[in-house]
Amino acid sequence: MTTPRVLAFDVFGTVVDWHSSVTAELTAFGRRHDVQADWARFASDWRAGYVPAMNRVRTGELPWTRLDDLHRARLLELLSAAGIVVGTGVGEAEVDHLNRAWHRLDPWPDAVTGLIRLKRRFVLTTLSNGNVSLLTNMAKHARLPWDCVLSAELFGHYKPDREVYLGCADLLGVEPADVMLVAAHPADLRAARDAGLRTGYVHRPAERGPGHTARRPDEGEFDLHADDFHDLADQLGCDRGA
Repeated sequence: MTTPRVLAFDVFGTVVDWHSSVTAELTAFGRRHDVQADWARFASDWRAGYVPAMNRVRTGELPWTRLDDLHRARLLELLSAAGIVVGTGVGEAEVDHLNRAWHRLDPWPDAVTGLIRLKRRFVLTTLSNGNVSLLTNMAKHARLPWDCVLSAELFGHYKPDREVYLGCADLLGVEPADVMLVAAHPADLRAARDAGLRTGYVHRPAERGPGHTARRPDEGEFDLHADDFHDLADQLGCDRGA
């Protein structure tokens, strides 16, 4: 494999632990409002609305809609289903704050130190369906050392549309084969590979929370298979020193 020049990272689940982070925010919300619910299940159901909502945009059923707004629409549906009426005890401002839980996701334990190692040798960017403001705020919160923040929002397409992968290479002035997508999601990697990018799979077995262990793809399906970001850095020849 030729060495890539750019590492482009999927973010949700690959870099940050969305399930634990969102569950913690929901639990705090329930405590403030004396509402009992299975908040871990609520977090999973919130995330489960992600792909169907994006597909409505991808098929033209909805005009371009940024992820924050798709998340908020799904949140309102779930709050209503839980018997929580917005405007009665829960104001719009608090719903907005809760919706921005996705801006405040915590990184996996290896993420920041692994990214710092990788950054010494490669250009690091996000390549996420999250909107630019979400990814920027998340980077600030989690101290993620990106060189730049690229989002599907910039291309008016959501992954797995090939325009996102090719747009990343174009904006950074490199060929698609100079970019490696790093992700915990095989479908994302397959779409990137079909667009001509290199692929690096990172295993995040606990992404979806307790009781949901992610299955590894077949060894060799992607250019690299890693257990975490330090394993990825080792495989890419990154130094371990300061």
